[in-house]
Amino acid sequence: MNMSVQSYINHKIPSQLSIHHVALLRPFNWLAQAWQDISHHPKTSLAHGLTISALLLVILVLTSVNIYIIAAAISGFMLIGPIMAAGLCELSRRNESGESVSFDDSLAGLRHCQSSLNRFAGILLGFSVLWFLMSGLVLALTIGDIAPPLDQTLWGDFLALVTPLQLTLYIIVGGLLASIVFVVSVVSVPAIIENDIPPVDAMAISFKVVTSNLLTMLVWAALIVLLTAIGFATFLVGMIIIYPLLGHATWHAYRDLIEKKV
Repeated sequence: MNMSVQSYINHKIPSQLSIHHVALLRPFNWLAQAWQDISHHPKTSLAHGLTISALLLVILVLTSVNIYIIAAAISGFMLIGPIMAAGLCELSRRNESGESVSFDDSLAGLRHCQSSLNRFAGILLGFSVLWFLMSGLVLALTIGDIAPPLDQTLWGDFLALVTPLQLTLYIIVGGLLASIVFVVSVVSVPAIIENDIPPVDAMAISFKVVTSNLLTMLVWAALIVLLTAIGFATFLVGMIIIYPLLGHATWHAYRDLIEKKV
């Protein structure tokens, strides 16, 4: 990495925070801790999951007339997912500190850092819009200008409509953008919640966490993709549990990877 870039990133990380190196399979511990959080306040956690699942269902219904839009919508969700889990991270924080853990509390507790969260949401939204444009371009170039019927795409034999090369191109473009977002957002939301720092500082922390624990972060990214895929494969029913699980696990990942010096 260029020394000037490294120096800039180190400069943006608050001096009171230090980054830990963790074991390769540590993400499974984060998921186990997240499950404990859900068991402690199931109604509140699942309310978040139900809200997200309902929102996704509405989005899929509204975009189902066009494969370009529906593919971009699903992928876009992966990009803005971290900020939408802020309430779940706040729930884990409140549970950890012995505070009340109602649904309203999980949202009201974010008011102190609302400005930073809004700016970070704007950044992720920018990535999502970029992906929307890029995915539409890729699909238009590979499939054609006329969108095939939905029964031949989302729930049908979409793979029969594209060549392996076309599908590979779509995955590469989406994967590249998703990887960038993962690198700059993996612990950004909990870092903002606990420290009320600017989003750029939080993104620098996430970048440093990933580069310091590269293999572990690859395992974590794979688990996120796998669980999210299961959520969509179960027609969003599984997302009611999976989304809270990933949201709570994000907080525990932050706790495990970042130490706040007293």
